[in-house]
Amino acid sequence: MKKSLILFAHGARDPNWAEPFKRLRAMTQANLPNVAVELAFLELMTPDLPQLAAQQIADGAQQVTIVPVFLGQGGHVRRDLPVLIDQLRRDHPGVNFQVAAAAGEDDGVLQALAQYCISSSGK
Repeated sequence: MKKSLILFAHGARDPNWAEPFKRLRAMTQANLPNVAVELAFLELMTPDLPQLAAQQIADGAQQVTIVPVFLGQGGHVRRDLPVLIDQLRRDHPGVNFQVAAAAGEDDGVLQALAQYCISSSGK
């Protein structure tokens, strides 16, 4: 089964904002050589989630996992993302869509951020 992993971020007007997400995508892809890892945005940047998912499916993806790279479960993750996922499931009924929790909800991510904050304090 061909798999796709989509890192889903907010987007911004400044193209430089996406640089850490591009690095995250590259680091993730390096560790998942048999999975197509791509980056999609909610707004202001391209590709958007429906566009990218359709492309991945056209390329043969049968399982698409979406990872919201948001720190918390705010309105975009609680309201906007479920609407997008419902539409994807209607548009692509033969595809298995999985949605992870927001990255910032993961204890490992929080530990890494806490370590960064600690090391930044000059301790």
